[in-house]
Amino acid sequence: MSQIKEAWGSRLGVIMAVAGSAVGLGNFLRFPGLAAQYGGGAFMLAYAISFLIIGLPIGWAEWAMGRYAGSRGYNSCPGAFAAILNKRWAKYLGIIGVIVPVVIYMYYVFIESWCLGYAVKFWTGGVHLTSTDQAVDMFKAMSGQVADGAALQFSWDAALPWLLIVFVFNFWLIYRGLSGGIEKMCNYGMPLLIVLALVVLARVMTLGAPDPAKPHDNVVNGLGYMWNPSKVQIERAEPAAGEKKVVEELVGSAAIAAAEQKVAASGGALKLVTITPWQQLKNPLLWMAAAAQIFFSLSVGFGVIIVYASYLRKKDDVVLSGLTASSANEFCEVALGGLITVPAAVAFLGLASVAGQGTFGLGFTVLPLVFAKMPLGAFFGGAFFFMLFLAAITSSISMLQPGIAFLEEAMNVGRKVSVTILGLLTTLGTVFVVYFTSALKALDTLDFWVGTFLIFILATIQIIVFGWHWGIERGFKEAHQGASIHIPAFFGVIMKWICPLFLLAIFSLTVLTSVFGFDLSTFKFGAASSYVVDLIGGVKDGKPVATNQAAQLSVALVVIIFFFFGLLSARSRAYQRAEQGLPKHD
Repeated sequence: MSQIKEAWGSRLGVIMAVAGSAVGLGNFLRFPGLAAQYGGGAFMLAYAISFLIIGLPIGWAEWAMGRYAGSRGYNSCPGAFAAILNKRWAKYLGIIGVIVPVVIYMYYVFIESWCLGYAVKFWTGGVHLTSTDQAVDMFKAMSGQVADGAALQFSWDAALPWLLIVFVFNFWLIYRGLSGGIEKMCNYGMPLLIVLALVVLARVMTLGAPDPAKPHDNVVNGLGYMWNPSKVQIERAEPAAGEKKVVEELVGSAAIAAAEQKVAASGGALKLVTITPWQQLKNPLLWMAAAAQIFFSLSVGFGVIIVYASYLRKKDDVVLSGLTASSANEFCEVALGGLITVPAAVAFLGLASVAGQGTFGLGFTVLPLVFAKMPLGAFFGGAFFFMLFLAAITSSISMLQPGIAFLEEAMNVGRKVSVTILGLLTTLGTVFVVYFTSALKALDTLDFWVGTFLIFILATIQIIVFGWHWGIERGFKEAHQGASIHIPAFFGVIMKWICPLFLLAIFSLTVLTSVFGFDLSTFKFGAASSYVVDLIGGVKDGKPVATNQAAQLSVALVVIIFFFFGLLSARSRAYQRAEQGLPKHD
C-alpha cells in the first residue's frame, strides 16, 4: 500500500528541527566540562578545527544525500544508502543509521526524565541541599544507581513517574507526524529554550563573588578556567608514590601571585608551571574529545539529518539550511552552554568542584547544589533544568523519526503501525536500561558502543560515499541545486581527503585507547579498557576480573536489534528497487 509522503511545513521548520536535534544535553553539560578539562582555549581551537573539517563537511554531505534519496522516494537511512550505492549490501550499512538513534533514544529518554524531575522539584520547593553528599544522594535516588531495579520504584524522588510522562509525550509528538509533531514542537521549544538560557545566563553573569570570604571564587575566574588559552598550575617537583603531580590549578592574577609565594616557601618541593596552548594541542586525547563533541553537537553521524533532509523538495536549499542549523547549535553550545555551567559552579563552589567532573557529576550533583545556594535558586534551578528538558526532548523526538521512516519503508506500513512497533521496541529497550542502573552500567555501555563507536563508523562511511562514490563534482552539483550560497571550493579537498583521513585517525586512536588500553603518553599497551573487560573478562593488578552481565546483555541487545532490522531490510521490496537504481514508486 502506498503512503502519503510527508513534508516539512516550512524551511524555518526544518532548520529548527535539525537545530533542535543537535541542541541537547551535550551543549550545556558535556561541552563545558570538556572545555575546562582540556585547557579551555586550546580545546576551543581543536574544536573549531574539528567543526570545519568534520562538522560542516559531514553535515552538508548528509543534507545532500538525504535530499537526493528523498527525491527518489526513500526516507530511511538504509533506503538512502541503497539508492545512492545501488548495491545489495548497501542497505545493511544503512541499518547503522537506524540503530544509532533508536538505541541512543532508549537511554537518552531516561536522562531526559531526570531533567524534568529536577525542574519540577526545584519549582515546587522540593530541593533543600546544603552539602555535596546530599546532592549526590538526590541524584542516586533519581537515577537508581544504588542497585539494579532501584529506578523502577514509583516515587517522585525517582525517575519512573517522570520517565512515563516524557516517554508518552515523545511518542505523542512523533505520532502527530513530521510537520504536526516534530516541527511544531521545535518551532515553539527552541525559542523558549533560548529565552530560558538567556535568563539563567543573565543571573550567572551577575553573581560576582557570592562568598566575600572566598574572593577567588567568582564568575570571572570561572570564565577564565574555561577560556584562558594557557593553564597555570602548582605541581610537585618529585611526587611520591601514590601522590598526584598536579596540586592545584590556578586562575586569576591574585591566585597566581599567592601561589608564587607558596611555591617560594616550599623549599623546592613545589613548582609553578604554565602550559601553553601549543603544548596542550600535542595531546591526542584533546583532539579525540573535540572531534567526539562535534558529533554530539551537530548530530552528524546519527542518521537523523539524512532522514530529515529526505523530506525536502528538490529545490530546497540544503547548503544554507545546513549552515544555519549548525550555527544555531554553535550559538547554544559556545555562547550559552559555555558561559553558564562552569562559571556558576566556580563562583559558588570553587575550581575544585569542577575539576574532574563528568557530564552527570557536573549537571546533576554540582549544579543543583549551586542553585540551592543561589538567591531565588528555586526559580533559576527550575528554569535551568526545564531548559535542559526542552533541549533533550527536541533531540529525543529526532531520534525516533529514523526508526519510523525505516519501519514504514521496510514493512510498507502506515504511521500508526510504525509508531506502535517502534513504541514496543523502545519500551523494552528503555526498561532494560532503567533496570540495570547499578553504576549506570547499561547506559554507559550503550553510550560507548553505540553513542561513540558506531557514530564514528557511520560518519566515516557517509563522507567516503559522498567524496569517493559520488565524487566531489557530483556531490557539489547535488548540494547546490536550489542553493542561495555555494559550498566554498576548498571544502572539496577537505571532504575528499582531509575529513576521511582525520576521522580514520581519530577512530583508530579511540579504538587503541578506549578498547585496547593503549597509553598515548608512554606509547605502551596497558590493561584492556573496562568496556572490553566487562564483555570478555580480564586481569587487573594481577587479579582476574569477571565479566559484567549488564554490559554483555547491552551488547547482545544491540546485536539482536541489528539482526531484526536486517531481516526487515532483506524482505523489503522498496530496497530491492533502490538496489536496481529505481525510484520507490513508478
